[in-house]
Amino acid sequence: MSKITTIIGLSFAIYFLVGLATTLTRSMMIGFVDVLPVYILMVVAIVMMIYEAFFDKS
Repeated sequence: MSKITTIIGLSFAIYFLVGLATTLTRSMMIGFVDVLPVYILMVVAIVMMIYEAFFDKS
């Protein structure tokens, strides 16, 4: 039950972060280069969440 809850929580957080990042690219005034640091931070945050949820057992 704990693993299922973790997967559901992670998927909601990942969907939120990806949606937040893709909303920025829909603007005509903001280019891809302007949003690239946001994508990099989102990937780092998602990887850290997954690592902490599944691999960090200390």
